[in-house]
Amino acid sequence: MDLDIAGLRVFVTAGAAGIGLEIARTFLREGARVHACDVDRAALEAVASSDLELTASYGDVADRAGMTKVFDDALSALGGLDVLVNNAGIAGPTGRVEEINPEDWDRCLDVCITGQFNCTRLAVPHLRKSPNASIVNVSSAAGRFGFPLRSPYAAAKWAVIGFTKSLSRELGQDGIRVNAILPGIVAGDRQRRVLEAKAQQQGVSFGEMEKAALANASLKEYVTAQQLADQIVFLCSPRGRTISGQAISVDGDLQMLS
Repeated sequence: MDLDIAGLRVFVTAGAAGIGLEIARTFLREGARVHACDVDRAALEAVASSDLELTASYGDVADRAGMTKVFDDALSALGGLDVLVNNAGIAGPTGRVEEINPEDWDRCLDVCITGQFNCTRLAVPHLRKSPNASIVNVSSAAGRFGFPLRSPYAAAKWAVIGFTKSLSRELGQDGIRVNAILPGIVAGDRQRRVLEAKAQQQGVSFGEMEKAALANASLKEYVTAQQLADQIVFLCSPRGRTISGQAISVDGDLQMLS
C-alpha cells in the first residue's frame, strides 16, 4: 500500500528510543522526513550514528522554554511541519495514593499531559499551513480504565483523551486532524519495569504479575512498537484524512487493567 507520504515533515517527541524510535523509523521508511527530540542523551548519540536520515535534538517536553528552541531546530531541519506525534511519556510512581510523593505526581503529569500542551501550542501555527496536517497524541489503555496503584499515570492519560477530542473540534476548521492512540501492554523495558514495580508492591512474582496483566486481554500477547507505529503512520497519511477526534485502542481487546 502506497501511503503517499513522501516528503511529509514529522516531529516525534521521545523519538530516539523505544516506541518513539519505531515511529520515526516507520515514517522514514515511507519517505517522510523526521525530527525527534529526547531527554536520553545516550540514545540521541546512538541514533546519530545508526539512523543518519533522522535529525534530533535534546529536549524535555515538560520544559516549556526549552521546547521553543527544540521546535526551532525541528522547523529548521524539516522546513515546516505536517505532523506532530506527542509520544513522550513516563510511567510515573507505583503506589497507593496516600504514599505517592507529590513531586513524582507532578512530574508524571508535567511530562504526560502538560508536555503535550507545550508541544501542540508551538506546532499548531505551522500545521495550519500544511495540506495534510495531523496530530497524534499517545495515551494508553490507562486512559480508559481505572488503574490501581498507578493513579498519576492514569489521570494523565485520561486527560490526553479530553485534550485530543477538544483539539479535534477546535482545529477541524483549520484542516488539522487530531487523534489519540491507546496502547495496551507493550513489549519492552518500560513495561517490564512497571510490572516489576507492581509485583513488588503486591508481593507476587514477576511471572504472576505478567500473567495477570495479559489475562485481561482477549488476545493474550504483548503489543509491539511496530504495530503502534503502523497505526500512527496510517492516520497521518492522506488515507486517514477523515479520521479525527478518535481514541484508538491497540491492545488485544483489553478489558481492564490490574
